[in-house]
Amino acid sequence: METALDSGLTAWMLISASLVLLMTPGLALFYGGMVRTTSVLNMMMMSYGAMAVVGVVYVLWGWSMSYSESSIAGIFGNPFTHFGLDGVITDSAGEYVLSDGLPVIVDVGFQVTFAIITVALISGAIADRARFGTWLVFTALWVTLAYFPMAHMVWGGGLLSGDGPFASIAEPVDFAGGTVVHINAGVAALVLALIVGKRKGFGRTAMRPHNLPLVMLGAALLWFGWFGFNAGSAYGADGVAGLAWVNTTTATAAAILGWLLVERLRDGHATSLGAASGIVAGLVAITPAAGSLSPVGSIALGAVAGAICAYAVGLKYKLGYDDSLDVVGVHLAAGLWGTVGIGFLATDGGLFYGGGASLLLVQILIALVAVAISALVTTVIGLALKYTMGWRISEDDEVSGIDAAVHAESGYDFGGVGASRAGSLLSSTPLPATASTVTESEVRA
Repeated sequence: METALDSGLTAWMLISASLVLLMTPGLALFYGGMVRTTSVLNMMMMSYGAMAVVGVVYVLWGWSMSYSESSIAGIFGNPFTHFGLDGVITDSAGEYVLSDGLPVIVDVGFQVTFAIITVALISGAIADRARFGTWLVFTALWVTLAYFPMAHMVWGGGLLSGDGPFASIAEPVDFAGGTVVHINAGVAALVLALIVGKRKGFGRTAMRPHNLPLVMLGAALLWFGWFGFNAGSAYGADGVAGLAWVNTTTATAAAILGWLLVERLRDGHATSLGAASGIVAGLVAITPAAGSLSPVGSIALGAVAGAICAYAVGLKYKLGYDDSLDVVGVHLAAGLWGTVGIGFLATDGGLFYGGGASLLLVQILIALVAVAISALVTTVIGLALKYTMGWRISEDDEVSGIDAAVHAESGYDFGGVGASRAGSLLSSTPLPATASTVTESEVRA
């Protein structure tokens, strides 16, 4: 007998989907405040571009590749089984297709928001210097070849799920996207940073955030939206959702303290940028673990995440890769720690709770597989685009500002040089090449 519509669950999932969708504009503000004044619009447009491309692609073949019952080698679903959401919305009788009381179309709405934010996260690694058209093509290719297969492998019954080969050791845990979202995006960000190359002046010129209040506002919206991300992944307005909500809050708060403590001890001061970055580090770390830890365990997970990421963001200067907005230092580092930390801190099977090392081993294995797959796929896509469309804008355009060069707009009106409308040109007077207009981008101690 078919389960009747659960209106409470449906309402909860629609709200959760809306919260997660809000995260991408929040990310646009967060990233936008961290770049130079002449790059803010392009940085935000990369997030909005991801929303546009993935929003279309997901309906056509993304859902089918992620959750089709026709699995291909446990790696991805058949893209043609539910192409264009065929058979997903209504059945032959015209009734909405339900899954455990939830209309499947509502789940489509929830899942597309995850795909959107994952791609948008990557953009921070190549800020200030990438062609917008190449970014849009990359978005379509990467979400198809990297995100959809990873979602299928972890959440669609594939190789990294409870139905996969690792489940014979212990059932893998990824509550809301440690592997699918954050490790996946973090590795892709590192690969693209290496392929695209460094910004002009990287390592020689101080590149500070141009608008820290914008960064703080973006972090607040991310935190707010993340409750849909994590609590919504419980797929029920129940105690598990409540636990995920509390763990999300607790871990994030602890991560802020962990980051600020490192800053205070290392640099002598605690910064607003550090607090905002600590928010994101805690949110990332608790994402895969939100339903598996106690609130006290979440404090430990979050505090360690904040401290780890506060140090990890400085690796780009030591190793020489230009991850502009620290996608690697925050999302990859915290994503790895959150995924592996489950093996230590899960109340059911964690090492610190007497569960032995089986879960820890499995969590390490799924993290490594996610790293390898994302690195391989992103390398192929990134190099193919480098040698066809090209990734870099010209050096002159990078110096004068990507907003004017690519979008014919300016985020701010400096002495009459303002934003133009479509089809018109900017003032013929270029922005002055001063420290405030050329070198204001994010820098980490």
